[in-house]
Amino acid sequence: MKKTYHIGVIPGDGTGPEVSAEALKVLTAAAEKAGFEYELIHYPFGGERYLKCGETLPDSAVSEMERLNAILLGAIGHPDVKPGILEKEILLKLRFSLDLYINLRPVKLYPGVETPLKNKEPRHIDFDVVRENTEGLYAGAGGVLRKGTLHEVAIQESINTRKGVERCLKYAFERCRKRNGKKQLTLCGKTNVLTYAFDLWERVFHEVGSGYPDIATDYAHVDAVCMWMIKNPERFDVIVTDNMFGDIISDLGAMIQGGMGVAAGGNINPEGTAMFEPIGGSAPKYTGKNMINPLAAVIAVQMMLSHIGEEKGAFLIETSVLKVIHHHMKSMEAGKMGIGTREIGDRVASFIREDV
Repeated sequence: MKKTYHIGVIPGDGTGPEVSAEALKVLTAAAEKAGFEYELIHYPFGGERYLKCGETLPDSAVSEMERLNAILLGAIGHPDVKPGILEKEILLKLRFSLDLYINLRPVKLYPGVETPLKNKEPRHIDFDVVRENTEGLYAGAGGVLRKGTLHEVAIQESINTRKGVERCLKYAFERCRKRNGKKQLTLCGKTNVLTYAFDLWERVFHEVGSGYPDIATDYAHVDAVCMWMIKNPERFDVIVTDNMFGDIISDLGAMIQGGMGVAAGGNINPEGTAMFEPIGGSAPKYTGKNMINPLAAVIAVQMMLSHIGEEKGAFLIETSVLKVIHHHMKSMEAGKMGIGTREIGDRVASFIREDV
């Protein structure tokens, strides 16, 4: 009997529904070929729903999502909704409510994709960023005094718990072992200035690392990591860091791997559900024009299948993406691809079905 997975879909705003449609098209082909089944549960949350009825993400929906195997997110962001509302009340609420404490960002340059880095090839750019996803500066601790006056005080505190740091580091070590690359884990921090938070990170890093004698470890300040990602990206295998630094360096990683069109990520609870998404925003100016690159959403599905253990389906998607890039695409940029959004999805699905 085929295994059935329960997958939630939040198409979201702007071009989110368009890239989600192509990702689901590819998921269907992968399921047929790899021999698994799935049921989709669609959730209409995003800017349009908020503008229409004032609802962002009800608790009842979060309770449903806790029971899912995975969630596919298109994109959240609406030009008519004040920045911060949808991000906090949908994206951050999902992270905290579902305890999606790992943000996983593969930084991988595919053959045929241009990188802005001179003389760098796919063999030079292939590493993971593991970002702690529920603590740090995004925990929401702090406040404002005397707002709007000359004496205003704004405080934003970084919260780092032993439990939160340790479970993130354990995931990073396991990820490093699973990749079977250089087997090198780099802790990215700022121990010379953020002495309280990164003293904790560094101590636990070495404690946890003692249980992984097969993994080499090193440390680098975040500014050095940014420099080396540009100059020598090949030095990295897996980078682990806190919430804020991870947010920054993962976007830098997206640029060196060819842009948001091929950048996908996962928000993961290893003991629960996980949410996968293209890294780029909702890109409202491209809505309905069949011009947006859906490959990041397709790669998000590949990550999702790998996460739930459907490695054959994940492999089929990745190899088919490589074929589409090689045979059909001129660029990864929206409007310059030489082929439309729907046609890219069609061709990835077609290559999957043709695979023998």
